[in-house]
Amino acid sequence: MRQEPVVLVVAGSDSGAGAGLQADLKTCFALGVYAATAVTAVTVQNTRGVRRVEPMSAGLVAEQMRAVLEDFNVAAIKIGMLASAAVVESVVAVLADYPGCPVVLDPVLLSTSGAELLEPAGVAVLKQDLLPNVQLVTPNLPEIALLAGMGELQSSEEMHEAAARLRGLGVPAVLVKGGHSGGDRSDDWLFAEGLEQRFSAPRIKTGNTHGTGCTLASAIAAGLALGLPLALAVEAAKRYLTGALGAAAVRRLGSGCGPLGHDFAMNEKFI
Repeated sequence: MRQEPVVLVVAGSDSGAGAGLQADLKTCFALGVYAATAVTAVTVQNTRGVRRVEPMSAGLVAEQMRAVLEDFNVAAIKIGMLASAAVVESVVAVLADYPGCPVVLDPVLLSTSGAELLEPAGVAVLKQDLLPNVQLVTPNLPEIALLAGMGELQSSEEMHEAAARLRGLGVPAVLVKGGHSGGDRSDDWLFAEGLEQRFSAPRIKTGNTHGTGCTLASAIAAGLALGLPLALAVEAAKRYLTGALGAAAVRRLGSGCGPLGHDFAMNEKFI
């Protein structure tokens, strides 16, 4: 009997279930991939914002990861919120023992409402030690500007420069998400060795965008777990995210920035 591929989600818990590991679980389930979890933090939040963040101990995060990796057929790892420098260091230590497993890092630094989700010391460790151990990092425009040590990105040339700086830190591929830019289309750019590819989709008019970054990264990890090459995994994930945003546009959950419609693809084929 063939073992099913598994995505290990290393992320924080969102009590409103719109982002974090709840969004990751819903995404993987919708795309037909089993997901296991290692909880890095518990957040108190709803659609209006984050009220409190309680990081897990670094040792507990590492133990969760190892318990899953020792037992399941983990074909990809998705990393989201890490909360503290100690947690980042513990994740790096675990990844060192599993160098062949593709890792997608969504660098969760700030919440949509502006709450700090990774302390400055953690950002430094992420840049120095974690980036060289992942296959893909998926920053939005504010995140890549912070990681690259640049101000607000104003041009495509600056975006290219920021991606080059991240790749210079040791990460093979960078997906720059264009959700924070203007215009009628949302363009993401994938930069890797010998590759520069745009993924474009119509911009969906909805206020329910909570968890878009988590969803895209976990969908990419699901694609990698199913054996897709990186560019095709990104393309499929972008298509899924666009559909989930479209489904969210006709729903109402909470009174603020609501969650996506992750279940829209339950009866559709991912690949």
